Amino acid sequence: MKTLTLDGRSLTLADLAPIARGEALRLRIAKDALTDVRRSRAMVDERVGAGAVVYGLTTGFGRLKNTAIAVADLEQLQRNLVLSHCVGVGEAMPLEEVRIAQVLRLNSLLRGASGVRVELVRKLARLFDKGFVPVVPQQGSVGASGDLAPLAHMAAAYMGHGHAYTGGKRRTARAALRAIEEEPLELLAKEGLALINGTEIMKATGVVCLLRAINLSKASDVVAALTLESLFGSLAPFDAALDALKPNAGQRRTAANVRACLAGSKVLPFHAECERVQDAYSLRCVPQIHGAFKTALAHVVDVFAAELNAVTDNPVVLPATDEVYSAGLFHGQPISMSVDYLGLAACTLANVSERRIEQLVNPDLSRVPPGAQALPAFLTPAPGLHSGLMIVQYAAAALASENKIHAHPASVDTIPASAGQEDHVSMGITAVRKARTILDNTEQVVGIELVCAGQAREFNKKLRAGRGAEAAYAALRERVRPLKNDRYLEPDLAAARELVASGDLVRAVERCAGALGS
Repeated sequence: MKTLTLDGRSLTLADLAPIARGEALRLRIAKDALTDVRRSRAMVDERVGAGAVVYGLTTGFGRLKNTAIAVADLEQLQRNLVLSHCVGVGEAMPLEEVRIAQVLRLNSLLRGASGVRVELVRKLARLFDKGFVPVVPQQGSVGASGDLAPLAHMAAAYMGHGHAYTGGKRRTARAALRAIEEEPLELLAKEGLALINGTEIMKATGVVCLLRAINLSKASDVVAALTLESLFGSLAPFDAALDALKPNAGQRRTAANVRACLAGSKVLPFHAECERVQDAYSLRCVPQIHGAFKTALAHVVDVFAAELNAVTDNPVVLPATDEVYSAGLFHGQPISMSVDYLGLAACTLANVSERRIEQLVNPDLSRVPPGAQALPAFLTPAPGLHSGLMIVQYAAAALASENKIHAHPASVDTIPASAGQEDHVSMGITAVRKARTILDNTEQVVGIELVCAGQAREFNKKLRAGRGAEAAYAALRERVRPLKNDRYLEPDLAAARELVASGDLVRAVERCAGALGS
């Protein structure tokens, strides 16, 4: 089993990828991080012992910030805080997202700015290692003080409230703790607030979206390359000579990916005899359209690279200066704005993929050069009696159009909370949930294009495609057989989507064509 060392400062997307894939992982806490945790906890104990009035330590929360709490009630205050914030509704988060949130929350606490005990961070690591995964409802957060409600459900499970998974089985949280021989977590001053103040839920879902988007960026190039082969498109718009004329990194990586997939093609030279002077934009402008997605993706990756190791608590306890700051590090605006951008960009991938599907199935558009077999209407050998892939274009169009509704940015919205104290909120959870849905739809649209491009290849298989395109075709045929007669198509579309979404398509192509850029 792999071990992931957490120190609060060096966590990366690549570190979290195994968790997103559902792999088991063991956590190790760096010793230096525990030193910082001890120092910040000593500051909390000192402030509480001195009777200092500090928000979140010895006062109420939000609008109740001016209500002082007696020292004897501080533990009850933390317990009440967590339980009162467990108001999440809707379906539970996917377990891999919760596991990533567990790691992110622990990593943030290890910065030594949250004032929790060493015993608490060790317990969180131990619970993760034992496969304890809280059940966290997806809805109920506006991004005020981060992800208060969902993080409260996570913290409450540690305390024995709500539900959790152990050994793949859902149980009451208390029963789940008993199953792994752990006692419920008891909170001391500041610790409840430290567990629920943060952006780790929106970041966890965002991390999974980003990892999927990185794969989708490559997969879209692969499928577009196979479509180019099937339609006898021109490779000229992908020539490296054009990179210097419009120096855009996303365009350059896209064009290089397509060239790698088409290397060795015996199909594309036929374009010289084709009556088309230029290909449609959905083919000719792939470097610019897919490249724009890569540009957006790179920006969001940069944002998350910083956020994965950020302190998102309030108040923050800084031993180096012996200061306690009440600030806004928990605000999710950097997450919501960047993830909105990611969702918008993914919509464009679906839009252009759907247009290439139309190019493939529409006989008025899919004209091929002399010497090649014409593509029949809707890619069926017997149009008329059989409808072939006519209606898969409808499905792709429906998904691409639905994406446009989800593309409305969540980050432009806000609604006051806590009696006006939290008067501008991020809607970060809404942003990442929308992005997840857009990616679901876009992976399916690209899967549909893969089915159509593979079917179109059936009519000119005597001409060998490029190495990467051939690998993509072969990977498809392991899961989806050629269409000879009309049949029940939903399983084919589901299989193609899984081939795209799982990363199996990209891995198959990279084994033949080399590493692709995202």
